[in-house]
This record gives sequence, C-alpha cells and structure tokens, in this order.
Amino acid sequence: MSTVAHDSTAVLGRHLQRIRHSPGVVILTQTMPITMLLFFGFVFGSALATPGEEYRAFLVPGLLAATAAGGIMTGMFQSAQDAQRGAMDRFRTMPMSRVAVPLGQTAADVLTTAIGIVPLVLVGVAVGWRIEGGVPGALGAFGLLLLFRFATTWVGAYLGLLIRNEEVAGQLGSVTFVLPLLSNAYIPTEGLPGWLRVVSEWNPISAVAAAVRDLCGNASPNADAAWPLANPVAGALLWGLVILAVFVPLTVRKYTRSGA
Repeated sequence: MSTVAHDSTAVLGRHLQRIRHSPGVVILTQTMPITMLLFFGFVFGSALATPGEEYRAFLVPGLLAATAAGGIMTGMFQSAQDAQRGAMDRFRTMPMSRVAVPLGQTAADVLTTAIGIVPLVLVGVAVGWRIEGGVPGALGAFGLLLLFRFATTWVGAYLGLLIRNEEVAGQLGSVTFVLPLLSNAYIPTEGLPGWLRVVSEWNPISAVAAAVRDLCGNASPNADAAWPLANPVAGALLWGLVILAVFVPLTVRKYTRSGA
C-alpha cells in the first residue's frame, strides 16, 4: 500500500506539472460552465417558466454536475496523449505499481477540479444562487461532486487507453458535452417526452445535479421521478461507486496489457 501511495504521488506531481505548463484544457473546461451560466441564465432563462434568479439557482447545481462529468473528456485526452507519446510504455518498464499511473492521473484531475469550481461557485453567488442548506449540506454536495469527477475521470482514462490517439480523443471529448443535455442539468425533466424523460432521469448527471440542489437547499427531490431523482443523494453516491467499481479494474487491466 505504501508503494502505491508513493508511486501515485509521484505520478500526481507529474500531472500537476504538466497542467501548470499546459493549462489550456483546464482553462477551457473550467471557464465553459461560467460562460454557459451567464448565457443560459440571462438569455434562455428569460424564456423559461422559472426566469431570473430562480432559474439561475436551478442552473448552478446543474453546471456543477456537468463540470464533474467533464472528467470523461480530460481523462480521455490526457490518457490518450500519454499512450500516443510513449509515456505509458516508459512507465510500464519502471518498478512501480500498475494502479499508480491511472490513480495519479485521476487524483490530479480531482485536485484541479476542486480548485477550479471555486470561480463558478462565486459567479453563481453573484448572479443569485444561494446555499440554503448550511455548511454540512454544502460540504456533502462538494464531496459528491468530487466523487463523481473522480469516477468519470476513470471512465475517460480507460477510453483514452483504448483510443491511444490524442487527436481522436480530443474530437470525441467534445461529444461528451451532449451528456448534460440529456439530463436535468439545464431544465427539469418533468416536461420531457416519455422516452427522453426516462433517459434523462437515469442519467447519472441528473442524480448528481439533483443531489447538489437538495443538499444546498435549492430544490426538494421529486417523488414522482425515477428512483435516482426521488433519492438523489443516495442515487448520486451509488452511481459514483458503481462507475468506480466497473472502470477502475478495467483501466488498470488495460494499462497493464496495453504494451503486450
């Protein structure tokens, strides 16, 4: 265990150094939600049934959940970049834990995200969003967001190892922006057509967004929705753990066997 911790810390430091020297992807992924908040909140919000500050209070938790889901894009790009440039092959020749490389990458992404969502929270407060659930609720929401980001980054790391091409990973990464559109991140699911409502309510992003709204005191769970939205905190926690249970072993196995 100490070897895993030591090796993971070394890989984490490498990724933080790379982010510091090439911050473009991080800047893009962290500024996009702020742009969307200002655009959706003040342009589209005026056309919705809950305009103004009420809609922006609904939107901010959704954008926080969408930011957490962005781990798929960043994890995929970084993993594919390392695979294409031979960094993964060099790591495999070293006497280090196999889990340390993807773990260090995902941990660095979570740490960066924890710092990066602060500007979104501050802008959200400036446009009318308030945390009504108190400090415990806010901390719980923050923890769920980081858990989900950690889980989605493992998904991205696996896909990056599968693709092994940073250009293709970058193109596919842009497609992941569609995922929040198929959730309750931007609009409630109640008015959606039957099949689309089912898809949206079982989208993990919806559970995370609803959990953040619940913990921050912005909205109560919808008892008539699918189970993850009727029990959003439990649903978000379960989704995060299930994703980790599936993709951690898949990623480690793919990393170990990629050079074979």
